[in-house]
Amino acid sequence: MKTTDTPPAASAADPAPVIKTPAPAVKEKSGEGQVLNVFSHGVLIIWAILVVLPLLWAVMASFKTDDSILSTPWALPDKLHFENWSRAWSQAHMSDYFFNTIVVVGCSLVGTLLLGSMAAYVLARFDFPGNRFIYYLFIGGMSFPIILALVPLFFVMNNMALLNTRHGLIMVYIAYSLPFTVFFLTSFFRTLPSSVAEAAMLDGASHTRTFFQVMLPMAKPGLISVGIFNFLGQWNQYMLPTVLNTEPKYRVLSQGLVELATSQGYKGDWSGLFAGLVMAMLPVLAAYIIFQRQVVAGLTAGAVK
Repeated sequence: MKTTDTPPAASAADPAPVIKTPAPAVKEKSGEGQVLNVFSHGVLIIWAILVVLPLLWAVMASFKTDDSILSTPWALPDKLHFENWSRAWSQAHMSDYFFNTIVVVGCSLVGTLLLGSMAAYVLARFDFPGNRFIYYLFIGGMSFPIILALVPLFFVMNNMALLNTRHGLIMVYIAYSLPFTVFFLTSFFRTLPSSVAEAAMLDGASHTRTFFQVMLPMAKPGLISVGIFNFLGQWNQYMLPTVLNTEPKYRVLSQGLVELATSQGYKGDWSGLFAGLVMAMLPVLAAYIIFQRQVVAGLTAGAVK
């Protein structure tokens, strides 16, 4: 009688068989990505050198003598000639130009941000007939070349007795900067939550109080961003003050630097010129370094709702 051998039954105490799964293959970083990364970093390094090197050279030249600037332009100064700065500040009247620029740019910047934020808030939050038409008028002002308006602007300023005055130049700067300010802040105000304004209105706040105490503080990043852009454009403005401000005592820094470069013909005060150039450059660099994070935050906050 034949018997068949049967395998012994697995007991409950025996461990369950372990099934091994192959580990996922680790994707190696492609060579194309490495090449692109190296290329992008190389371009950024070259761009940084092209931007920083002229600035460092101007600072270095402001502490050298005229002879060393012309004979050895790339060499370090033998000693720091601080008299170049004092000569540019006092004898070249850079102090007067600096004061005029601070007054004009400071007042025009405050006026631009105040009027631009009010107009942008109305265009962004209220629907009324002609809303889009007014908005596109501001956008059209951004595309209008300012050089085409110099002649009629000169006669308008002359008829209003605003030529060669600080307040006249302030009004022109405000009108020049308003289109971009309204365009930028309109998009920014649209990203702010409307529930906060509605809650303030329910609590009895007027439209004016809601704007100045609720919405305007919320728009601080956008105000700082557009304020930096306007500050750079107004501080470096040369065409408008040259045409509308020919009075020597009301000249701004850009006019003062040109005057310093051409005052002595071919025997220009190069060391004093570079000292004045660095003086005009320092407030712009300081403003950007101080508000650098706010500028980036304002640009990103206005782009994401």
